Amino acid sequence: MLPLLRCVPRALGAAVAGLRTVTPAPPLRQLLQPAPRPCVRPFGLLCVRAGSERRPGLLQPPAPCGCGCGCGALHTEGDKAFVEFLTDEIKEEKKIQKHKSLPKMSGGWDLEVNGTEAKLVRKVAGEKITVTFNINNSIPPTFDGEEEPSQGQKAEEQEPELTSTPNFVVEVTKSDGKKALVLDCHYPEDEIGQEEEAESDIFSIKEVSFQATGESEWKDTNYTLNTDSLDWALYDHLMDFLADRGVDNTFADELVELSTALEHQEYISFLEDLKSFVKSQ
Repeated sequence: MLPLLRCVPRALGAAVAGLRTVTPAPPLRQLLQPAPRPCVRPFGLLCVRAGSERRPGLLQPPAPCGCGCGCGALHTEGDKAFVEFLTDEIKEEKKIQKHKSLPKMSGGWDLEVNGTEAKLVRKVAGEKITVTFNINNSIPPTFDGEEEPSQGQKAEEQEPELTSTPNFVVEVTKSDGKKALVLDCHYPEDEIGQEEEAESDIFSIKEVSFQATGESEWKDTNYTLNTDSLDWALYDHLMDFLADRGVDNTFADELVELSTALEHQEYISFLEDLKSFVKSQ
C-alpha cells in the first residue's frame, strides 16, 4: 500500500508538467500590464459635458466675425474700441504737432535720416564732423511730483511738453582718414529743463576714444577715456575742441528740437501702423 501512495504524486506531477508544455504561461511582465479597456463613450462625445451645447471642432472653418463683414477674421468689440481710440489719438497728436517737416540745423549740417537714427555731417577745412543719434528711449521719464491743475484749468493744459534729449556721438576725421576721434556726449538729467547761466554747457562729454574709420563696428579693445575722473583742464579743452567745430550749446539746442520733431513724427507713424494692424483682416 505504501509504495502505491508514493507513486501517486509522481503521476500527478507528470500530468501537470504535460499541461505546462501544452499551454505555456504568459511572461510575468505581460501579466503586470493592465488589460486594454474598450472605449465605452463615442469619440464625438468626449469633449461635450452632460447638458452642455456641443462646440465646433478645431478643424472646422471659423464662423464669420461679429461685425458682419464675413471675412472670417478675428474681430472683437475690444478691437473696435481700440481702433476708435487710436483714431482720436492720431488726430490729437497731429493737432499738437509743431513741425510737419523736420527743422533744419544751422551751420551747414547735412541731415540723413534712417528710421529712428539720424546723422548730421559737416565738413570744415579738410575735416569731417559726423554727429549720430537715435530717438529711441530719448524722452526722459516724467515725475509724479508735478503740480495738480488749478481750478478752471483743464488737465491737458498742465501736461508737460515731451522733449527728446538723445545721447549723440561726435566723430571727427582728419584728411588722411585713417582714424577718427570719437566723443560720446549726452544731456545730463539734472540740467534738463533748468535755467542755468549762459556760460554753462547743456550737454557733456561722457567718453572719448579713437576708432578706425571704415569699420562698421567699433572695437572694445581700443582705449576709452571716461571723463568722470578726468582733469578739468583737459575736459575744458575737449569741449572747446567741439565748439570750434560747431558742436556747442546752440547746436545742442537745435539738436533737441530736431530730435523732438523726429520722435513725434515717428510716434504718429507708429500709431497709424498700429491702427492699420488692429483693423486689418
